[in-house]
Amino acid sequence: MSRRVTRPRQNLRPQVAAEPAPAPEPVPTTEQDQQPPSDDEKSSEWRPSRPASPPQRQDDISEGSEATVRPVRPEPTSRYANLNYWKARRVTFYRNGDPFHPGVEFRFKLGRDLVSMDALLDRLSERLELPRGARFIFGMDGDRKYRLEELEDGASYVVSSYKTFKAASYGKKNGMWYGGTATGTSGWSRAGTRKQSVAESDAPPPGGGKSTSGRVIRIINNMDHSIQCRVLLNLRTTQPFEEVLEDLGQVLKMSGAKRMYTITGQEVRSFSQLRNEFADVETFYLGTAIVPSALSPGISAPLPIESPIRRSRSRGNVAAVPVSDDTRGRRARSKSRPRVLYAPEGEIIRNSDYTLLEVLKEEPIRVTIRGLRRTFYPPIHHAPIDNTPPEKKMQLEWVYGYRGADSRRNLWVLPTGELLYYVAAVAVMYDRDEESQRHYIGHTEDIQCMELHPSRELVASGQRAGRGRRAQAHVRIWSTDTLQTLHVFGMAEFEAGVSAVAFSQLNGGSYVLAVDAGRESILSVWQWQWGHLLGKVATLQEELTGAAFHPLDDNLLITHGKGHLAFWNRRKDGFFERTDIIKPPARTQVTALQFEQDGDVVTADSDGFITIYSVDSDGAYFVRMEFEAHIKGISSLVMLSEGTLISGGEKDRKIAAWDSLQNYKRITETKLPESAGGIRSIYPQRPGRNDGNLYIGTTKNNIMEGSLQRRFNQVIFGHHKHLMGVAVHPDDEMFATAGHDKNIALWKGHKLIFATQVGYECVSLAWHPGGGALAAGSTEGHLVILNAEAGAHVATLRVCGSPLNCLQYNSAGDLLAIGSQNGSIYLFRVSRDGFSYKKSNKIRGAQPLVQLDWSLDGSYLQTVTADYDLSFWDIKALSPEKSPIAMKDVKWFTYNSTVGFLVSGMWNNRFYPMTSLITTASRSSAHDLLISGDSDGYLRLFRYPCASPKAEYNEAKVYSGSVYSARFLFNDRCMVTSGGSDASLMLWELVDD
Repeated sequence: MSRRVTRPRQNLRPQVAAEPAPAPEPVPTTEQDQQPPSDDEKSSEWRPSRPASPPQRQDDISEGSEATVRPVRPEPTSRYANLNYWKARRVTFYRNGDPFHPGVEFRFKLGRDLVSMDALLDRLSERLELPRGARFIFGMDGDRKYRLEELEDGASYVVSSYKTFKAASYGKKNGMWYGGTATGTSGWSRAGTRKQSVAESDAPPPGGGKSTSGRVIRIINNMDHSIQCRVLLNLRTTQPFEEVLEDLGQVLKMSGAKRMYTITGQEVRSFSQLRNEFADVETFYLGTAIVPSALSPGISAPLPIESPIRRSRSRGNVAAVPVSDDTRGRRARSKSRPRVLYAPEGEIIRNSDYTLLEVLKEEPIRVTIRGLRRTFYPPIHHAPIDNTPPEKKMQLEWVYGYRGADSRRNLWVLPTGELLYYVAAVAVMYDRDEESQRHYIGHTEDIQCMELHPSRELVASGQRAGRGRRAQAHVRIWSTDTLQTLHVFGMAEFEAGVSAVAFSQLNGGSYVLAVDAGRESILSVWQWQWGHLLGKVATLQEELTGAAFHPLDDNLLITHGKGHLAFWNRRKDGFFERTDIIKPPARTQVTALQFEQDGDVVTADSDGFITIYSVDSDGAYFVRMEFEAHIKGISSLVMLSEGTLISGGEKDRKIAAWDSLQNYKRITETKLPESAGGIRSIYPQRPGRNDGNLYIGTTKNNIMEGSLQRRFNQVIFGHHKHLMGVAVHPDDEMFATAGHDKNIALWKGHKLIFATQVGYECVSLAWHPGGGALAAGSTEGHLVILNAEAGAHVATLRVCGSPLNCLQYNSAGDLLAIGSQNGSIYLFRVSRDGFSYKKSNKIRGAQPLVQLDWSLDGSYLQTVTADYDLSFWDIKALSPEKSPIAMKDVKWFTYNSTVGFLVSGMWNNRFYPMTSLITTASRSSAHDLLISGDSDGYLRLFRYPCASPKAEYNEAKVYSGSVYSARFLFNDRCMVTSGGSDASLMLWELVDD
């Protein structure tokens, strides 16, 4: 029989290993067999054939413990005598800065599986998705580990690509903590975690269920039913049921919750009832012990049993309630187990116990964009979601520019002296004397043609066809006085749009002709007061540029276009007789048409010639005269009342006057400056007066006024190519625009302050927070800096060879971030109030970037790619941030990104089909409104945040193509929007709905 004695201190052999040794285990027989002992070997008796195990260290022998005396062999100490050498270490690694990473568990033996720290880092690089691989290992307290021997068995560590350790609550997932083991101060203990937490395999199903460990329930404040929450309740906790009710009361902002009831009024008194009797009930009500007044006389309620309100480390201190005698005998809560309802951000909980009640956070939102499923994670704290429409609505206040780049005959003067023209889907009446505008916004798509009634009080306008029933091509007759729509006709009659419209002359404008922009170019005649179709015919012309009634015959119509000039005589039976004046295959394009007082036809073509057609005694037309008037194309002809013909050249920018009474002898001519553009439309300033004053609409979307005897001055300025860059002043009602026409313009109110010509096409624009500098990004990768006060050019810097699609200053104004088409972020140091720049760093990316936002503290960026992927960038670490969960609580200085949790309601909204893509979005300065623009031209105003598919909105549609930019002005009183291809710029006032 063996004798057990206490081992003397002096007989202990020195131990080489630094790690504490566990309980003695048998050593393998041979040195080749280096596998850890099995459970059978651990429990087996010691046999003489086995070598003696190394003695324990004095540190491992507790007071009063015994150890078996074994013979000591004379061989020297070797590494195989240390049991720590044979035992595999189990270590858990988390990703730096990601508290929701589940962790990667490694088991290894020093010297066999891993021989160096570099080998471990290589293995971790394969398992962890880190931006630059695994390069540094930190303990939970932030201490860096340099050697494998420093990694303790059962401990947890953080792996990073950079030297910066980010403190976070590692091991957290979906509001629940993982049961990872830890030692000392590096985490929670194994026993406390495994006993108290809801294990992953035992996680209760959503909405309840018969789970033995925990379940999800919905709790409602019985005093205020608007306060409710879903919670995960641990049914295995040793905490008394009354204390759990107190915790639930804190979640619902109740003081002293004492009772829990079902919807039917049954009281819940224990965990057993939740587990069994009420297993299928999902919703419960919480009430206090304070009893209300009796419902009827003679009926009283028992006195309330009050309990003290304990303080929580995660919340502010609450004044304690006096403790009644009935509760003094109840088991008190241990001070070592604080109630932590929410894990503090960036703090690691180091308790032996953990949260017994975890509030379930909002679920991530998943949105399908361009066929790809994207997930957006909610921040812990954000403004409440309100799905009602905003109290403000958009009211069009001003339309900038003029549409002359791609349309003809689009400028008139009303009897009131107002200029009439159209931009996008808006008909504009501009009063120069009063500096005011009126707008007709009855159209839902771009206006393609317009004509003034002979009375000059009515207008016929035709629009292009869009998607949907509301966007069908049609013609509208409306009043310039009241802006009321009088008649609408042509719904479902026109295929692609209305390319030309005109009133008859002799019968007072009772007839209207319209030409379909479809393949057959169908010409139709309507009696518009009744909406009657009088007849239609297919002209079968490729490019039909115009049509008109003959001034002396309401049944004679003339159409013209490419290689085409034809007369159409409408008979009483509705059929048309066609007479071709220009025989095919002529390629000359007839661009303009006018009439002499005796009815002769005057035409202008793309070769610069003016031709006069007369009619013989048999009614046949012949060429009476033809002469060259301009170099290349003539875009406009106007016959004044005294017989003077005014012609305008599109290419040579000349305006010429011809005397029709003297065989069209040239009277005089003038030329517009190159900055104004070519001639597009001409109209006398005072029709009927022979003063020679004219309005000129140009191909560069400008309107000029003047006469042939004096120079022409600019009345309206507009961008004439893609307008993509819009920036608002930080503290004034000003905004700037930049487009492909190489112009950067500054606007204040309704007026243009300056327009500076730069050497590059601009696609992005940003205003320095100081207000003194403007930065523009070009299509060729140049950064252009302007003085925002004077419009003077300050500097041009070469950034890269790709377009600079987006750029933004941080809140301090000392850093400028530029997002490029090549996917990279370029950072510039800014000084001298935005007038000095120095290239700082570059963060490489892969996908083209189109939108960019700075965080409030200037540490992070969020960008949106051309494929609507939301990306994050760490400015201090100079790397992409791959964990969207780690970025969900970052506060953003601006929010111009089109994707994200707080704007996801724009995408999956139930009130309109998402057949189009959101192209622009912006948050208001007060963080209460959100404006979005899509590829179909819709502007929608939401409440912010907008994270629900049930979010309602106020809508406006004045664009046919994509809305390239929409921004609130600094005080949220107005906002400015820009359409892309038509360069239409509009100012909207936000008025009470």
